[in-house]
Amino acid sequence: MSAFMSVCAALCGMSIATTTPGDALEDQHLWLEEVGSATALKWVRAQNARYLPELESTPGFANWRQRAEAMLEDPRRIAWPSGVDPSSVTKDVVFNFWRDDRHVRGLWRVSPRSAYDVGKPQWRTLLDLDALAAAEGENWQFGGATCLRPTYARCLVRLSIGGKDAVEVREFDIHTRAFVPGGFVAPEAKQTLAWLDPDTLLFASDFGPDTLTDSGYARQVRIWHRGTPLADAPLLLEIPAMDMGVWPYAWGSGTARRAVVDQRATFWAGKLHHVQTDRLVESPLPGNADFRFIADIGAGPTAFALLRTAWRDMPTGSLVAYPVPMEGPMDMDTVSLVYAPSDRESIQEIKATGNAVYLGLLSDVAARLKRLSPAHDGWREQVIPLPDNSAVTLMGGDEADSLYFSLVNFVEPARLMRTEGGAPPVEVAAAPAFFDGERFTVSQQFATSSDGTKIPWFLVRPRDATGPLPTLLWAYGGFEIPLVPAYVTPEVQFWLEDGGQYIVANIRGGGEYGPEWHQAALKENRQRSYDDLHAVAEDAKRQKLAGKIAVHGRSNGGLMAGVAYTQRPDLYAGALVGVPLADMRRYHKLPAGASWVGEYGDPEVPAEWDFIRAYSPYQNIQSDADYPRVFFYTSTKDDRVHPGHARKMAARMIEYGHTIYYYENIDGGHAGVANLKESAYRYALMRAYLEREVK
Repeated sequence: MSAFMSVCAALCGMSIATTTPGDALEDQHLWLEEVGSATALKWVRAQNARYLPELESTPGFANWRQRAEAMLEDPRRIAWPSGVDPSSVTKDVVFNFWRDDRHVRGLWRVSPRSAYDVGKPQWRTLLDLDALAAAEGENWQFGGATCLRPTYARCLVRLSIGGKDAVEVREFDIHTRAFVPGGFVAPEAKQTLAWLDPDTLLFASDFGPDTLTDSGYARQVRIWHRGTPLADAPLLLEIPAMDMGVWPYAWGSGTARRAVVDQRATFWAGKLHHVQTDRLVESPLPGNADFRFIADIGAGPTAFALLRTAWRDMPTGSLVAYPVPMEGPMDMDTVSLVYAPSDRESIQEIKATGNAVYLGLLSDVAARLKRLSPAHDGWREQVIPLPDNSAVTLMGGDEADSLYFSLVNFVEPARLMRTEGGAPPVEVAAAPAFFDGERFTVSQQFATSSDGTKIPWFLVRPRDATGPLPTLLWAYGGFEIPLVPAYVTPEVQFWLEDGGQYIVANIRGGGEYGPEWHQAALKENRQRSYDDLHAVAEDAKRQKLAGKIAVHGRSNGGLMAGVAYTQRPDLYAGALVGVPLADMRRYHKLPAGASWVGEYGDPEVPAEWDFIRAYSPYQNIQSDADYPRVFFYTSTKDDRVHPGHARKMAARMIEYGHTIYYYENIDGGHAGVANLKESAYRYALMRAYLEREVK
């Protein structure tokens, strides 16, 4: 996932945004958009009190909750390289962020790599989030750290209240294991900071009135020198308020360090500015290219990006590269092709080590891993063998040529693997198995959508099953994000063990087959995602594999789940609608949704509202429809997708006489939970819902 897409969240305000003419007349629930108002929170607590006891009373709930908590807090879990940008792995150490039953908020820690690589890490705690929260009286959550290469001695630690995307940033000294007295400190905001050198930062944030875009992101990037007031930091770039936002990043060390400023006009297009000594220089790539990083793998600092559309003689989805000088111009002639995927292939992840670029590929949604090293006539390609029907996540690489990656499938727990210079991977650690995967089969099938497109879907089913089974269907279909095989989460494990089955649908709008698979469902073509979903459900029914079907999705997938049950209540017996978008008439008014106009369209444009209106769940609830009993869940502190969506959806369902379930966690951010115990509780709620409504 690109640096920009990792912050693809939308900002969510704490008050009602400006209304569109007519909204107040047709929407009696606008007051629920007041996130923290006493009236809205009274309504939230009343719904929790009304519906949660019913789910908690389901036979098996206490056991599911206890088992989920034990699984999530199991000390045998893999301590993944995590918590540090640009990589949690150096030639000497491995960083990790860890939570367990004694450290609910978590520990940021580090181990010598020599001990980590033989499966016996020697952890040294850098920051105890529970102790920090107790000392400062605040619900701090760890948001990661940006550390300065090559020493990693100084880091910018991001701290979030209750799991929000907005963070406070503090400078941290790895050697003293303490925040730096008089060091860099940035107050809470949606912000990005990047090291230019040990005493200088690039800083994009909320600097006061008129410094945020209409989407709620930073308009300005400033250069902040150590020891100077933040207010005096000189301006490097200011973008129009109508643009989505701007983000600075930096890579490398010493004279090879390079920085960029990513200016996004929309979610999918903008300008990439390279920071030179005394000016900004635009990238030679088209504005919709998916820029990933800058790395020095032998030929000097080089930028790597994916093409979202064909350009010059290079096809859509290709990986391209160009040199990044500290002075002088850059032009199209410097761009070269690194790798062009085949028709059934897409590039999902890219990591650079000191000597090579590693590609995490999908081929019909199955993982492939390749190492590309520079050669005199281009790039030498090497395939690293992987098991069938698996998924990989590239975890990080060092300055030499070591790459760590996870390897997983639906019924086998994850393994942490390491390859050195492209050699056959070795296992560093393995997660425990929490259920007997041998009891289940995994198969891939293809449904035919309404326009004839073949839609892949995975089926996980008890090995000895015959006939239709109650089914949980998971899908997403947006923002070029693929759904790949993954070890099933606790509620799915319990569901499978009790005789249910699990389907993952790879519908259009995601990234399973690269940018074109995503672009096929943008804006006026959004209904294709939902037609694909219906086609998968119907295919499972047609083959007499599925009985009752509950659809589940989160965020954009929550929108999908809302569309599913409002469009086809005859097809779905249940819907888990998680942290959803729902009111697509006002999604762009909840002060971040403007960043998603490139994905869904602009409701202010009549022709675009016409196609959005056709599927928008909130506007399509009917009082006389026979809907399944739906479960909405969200978080008060979600500053990515506004909780007003779920609140208003639930309120209108109740208004029209439909029976629902509702859960709003007061903490949690967009994840909906702030710690492992809250996660276990929600897993148990979801399993209870399936037991009550789909079995």
